[in-house]
Amino acid sequence: MTGSSGAPARSALRGGPVTVTGVAQRQAWQAREFPPVEQVRSGVWSVPVTMPQNPLRYTLAYLLLSGTGAVVVDPGWESNRGWEDLLAGLGAAGLSADRVTGIVVTHVHLDHHGLSRRLSEASGAWIAMHAAEVQNLPSRISNAVGSDGTRSWLTRCGAPAEVLAEFNDDLADILGLFRLADPDVLLADGDTLDLPGREIRVVWTPGHTPGHICLHDVDHNLLLTGDHLLPRISPNIGLTPGTQDSPLSSYLDSLRAAVGFDSAEALPAHEYRFRGIAGRAEALIKHHDARAREVLDIIAAAKRPTIWDVTTRLTWSRGWDQINGFMRRAALFETAAHIEYLERLGRLALRRGSPGEPDRLVIVPGNQQDAR
Repeated sequence: MTGSSGAPARSALRGGPVTVTGVAQRQAWQAREFPPVEQVRSGVWSVPVTMPQNPLRYTLAYLLLSGTGAVVVDPGWESNRGWEDLLAGLGAAGLSADRVTGIVVTHVHLDHHGLSRRLSEASGAWIAMHAAEVQNLPSRISNAVGSDGTRSWLTRCGAPAEVLAEFNDDLADILGLFRLADPDVLLADGDTLDLPGREIRVVWTPGHTPGHICLHDVDHNLLLTGDHLLPRISPNIGLTPGTQDSPLSSYLDSLRAAVGFDSAEALPAHEYRFRGIAGRAEALIKHHDARAREVLDIIAAAKRPTIWDVTTRLTWSRGWDQINGFMRRAALFETAAHIEYLERLGRLALRRGSPGEPDRLVIVPGNQQDAR
């Protein structure tokens, strides 16, 4: 159950080469099997937690141990199977749930924060997240924006009636979005976790969400990257209704900052461990540069398209015809983030539509510098 099998493998993966260090994890990923619980270093364990009916299949939770207890990072999606997975991981590390003193979430998506409440109730552990992430809790967003505000935003993007009809609070309630726990502890960039005998520092990496964080295990030079840096795929960077900042600008800045941790081994929340943080960050920057140029090309070739029009014409890894349900809104949010970024750079302009009509996009003439 513990340790990696075999030597690190060199792999040129989508978006750039990395050195795979979680060899058993990668083998399991390729075989579509559940990966093992592993002891990564002394006092550091990797625990896969099932994500029901999701192509990512599992979240990698991490246990950070000290003599006084343990902190669980990203306990995973709330389900009975996921709870059993988490307890099995704790057991492999020689712990029971009541030994957990703290829970840290890199961000509040269901596959990271879903089990936090259940684990906290079982252990009495505090729950911590970055201060900027609190307003990203679905219940806070719903209260601030409301369903009418979201539908109005989707209409302005040019989303068709069937997409508008898919938006409802019932699905959010079924998924447990409104039951996600509030934090007991608010973290800031540079803070150290309350884990005696260990130096685990918070690294604020906004972009995927406003308060996304990585954790730097200084003693072992490990970087727990959450969804900020994954070895094979790019995380969704989306502009959602009510967003005040520029998520893509923030994400690109966070990628550039991550280069400074190139000597560390990356422990991501999905797929497998790897080395090559600087190269992976640069590959993701180039990916978004190419994506921005594709957006500009589509707008230039179209006649005043809507954001939805651009979304349906972009290149998607699965093909647009394979993207359905909530994933269509996620694709729209990602497209909107690139459009907001390019608008901020002065590359394009968003022409407001009349009430009930969508906004339209136009290229700003004479401004053809590189999107980066």
